[in-house]
Amino acid sequence: MIMKKIIGGLGVILVLLLGWGWFSARGNGATITKVTDVGSTALQPLAEAAIPGFNKTNPDVNITVQGGGSGTGLSQVQAGAVDIGSSDVFAAQQNGIDANKLVDHIVAVTGIVPIVNPKLGVDNLSMSQLRDIFAGKITNWKEVGGPDEKITVINRASGSGTRLAFEQVVMDGQETMKAQEQDSNGTVKQIVSNVPGAISYVSSAYLNDQVKALTIDHVIATSENISDNKWKLWSYEHMYTTKHAKKATLDYIKYLQSSDVQSHLVKEARYISIHDMKVQRDANGVVTKIGEK
Repeated sequence: MIMKKIIGGLGVILVLLLGWGWFSARGNGATITKVTDVGSTALQPLAEAAIPGFNKTNPDVNITVQGGGSGTGLSQVQAGAVDIGSSDVFAAQQNGIDANKLVDHIVAVTGIVPIVNPKLGVDNLSMSQLRDIFAGKITNWKEVGGPDEKITVINRASGSGTRLAFEQVVMDGQETMKAQEQDSNGTVKQIVSNVPGAISYVSSAYLNDQVKALTIDHVIATSENISDNKWKLWSYEHMYTTKHAKKATLDYIKYLQSSDVQSHLVKEARYISIHDMKVQRDANGVVTKIGEK
């Protein structure tokens, strides 16, 4: 008899727990909608930072943001495996992607900044010096006014949109040298901060005192210099969806594009608002002033 009461009591507790879990998941009667964003690690900090604000008015939407690179994001959204494919480049620039099947939503602009170890003692490179370093033509820092230290090039992985954008602007058709490759901005920054002669490049959102941001031709990667193309190394941050994206996905993207987020969160996260750009760039890299035809 006692054992039956114990079992019965446990059963009641289990039912209550299951009921509470069901009620919580339902969010006061509304089902939870999941939205998955995969791709660009350059955009990842902003995409993640926007979630709390979005959930204040959309508590029944569960946003998951993952990296993996622009190529991964574009291929997965094209295959219907994710809701959003984040990319630093236009879909038409990625092999195997049919841009006509996707919808482009630009949510921000990021600077792409060459970085070195803070102890190196080099502050500036010309665009041609930067190109020759990544082409393997300059191999020691003393060749560009630095110490007698071998240059260790850390490149991004082949599927990286940041790499594609970097090569389009910097390399001028030249091949990059064979070098160690990493698939995320965070990993690149960590390696450069620990290797004395290392050089790489990251999205401006990842800059901090762990690494030294270089100037190019003595131009600093400020928001103003990026917005008018004095700093030429920048890219759009795209969120690609299918043509039949669900409402929650589009609501999240519209929130990122909203005036409040563009005016505050975008700038706080060290991106450039799409409303502040004075120039625009097409998939071929052609830059024009806003309003020009």
